[in-house]
Amino acid sequence: MKDFAKSFARNRGAVLGIVILVLVLGLTLAAPLLFPRSPWSIVQRPFLPPLSVPGFPLGTDTLGRDLASGLAHGAYVSLMVGLISTVVSLAIGVPLGAAAGYFGGWVDDGLMRITEFFQVIPAFAFAVVLVAIFQPSITSIVIAIALVSWPPVARLLRGEVMSLRTREFIEAAELSGQSGLTIIWRQILPNTLSPVIVLASMMVATAILTESALSFMGLGDPNVMSWGYMIGAGRTVIRQAWWISFFPGLAILLTVLAFNLIGEGLNDVLNPRLSKRRS
Repeated sequence: MKDFAKSFARNRGAVLGIVILVLVLGLTLAAPLLFPRSPWSIVQRPFLPPLSVPGFPLGTDTLGRDLASGLAHGAYVSLMVGLISTVVSLAIGVPLGAAAGYFGGWVDDGLMRITEFFQVIPAFAFAVVLVAIFQPSITSIVIAIALVSWPPVARLLRGEVMSLRTREFIEAAELSGQSGLTIIWRQILPNTLSPVIVLASMMVATAILTESALSFMGLGDPNVMSWGYMIGAGRTVIRQAWWISFFPGLAILLTVLAFNLIGEGLNDVLNPRLSKRRS
């Protein structure tokens, strides 16, 4: 663990990503204390520029709502959707990929055809259709993002399991009488955690972007404030009030950048080939 922390700390980009993510998490946790009033409340005159009135550092939007409050409360939505949809994607993709890689044959063929079916459909267009069919809500957005995100996980697990399938410790487990499911759970999956963790960090960033895009198009949950909604609300007056779209856009940029930097840092540490090159 100490070696992992030291190797990770050597990557300045990864450390920067951790710092940004900690700040975003701190803002999320402190939002109810810093801004106890609802982000939908009208608190000042519309189009109030940033730093023009004390108490409103980021100004107000087209209806006079506090942008700083919306930004703080919207962080919770973006992070929650990103994390939960990634977990659901892993819950779908990991078992399917592991089963396809281990059992092979008709099981592999069948599961990979299903995976290819989901992959040939443009991910964002599929997510838009799914959210449009169901009533736009946090639940429908999470499900839609998860359904379009799991195929790369299944592909990755399939390749990793196939590379481990012929190892000696797997053959020893089979000779000892362990079942296929037991071998997958106890022997194979623990040895595939590294690439899965790296991919998961990237998937969270993609999920945040997808949720923001859906909210921007008016397909977000109408009962919660989100960064994508804030950008969409300010797009028609961007010349008159640039700050309405700029600050939530900057928040999305920094959050996605943080997860990507963390993912690259984890890849450098956990990828044995990169470690050998450095040494």
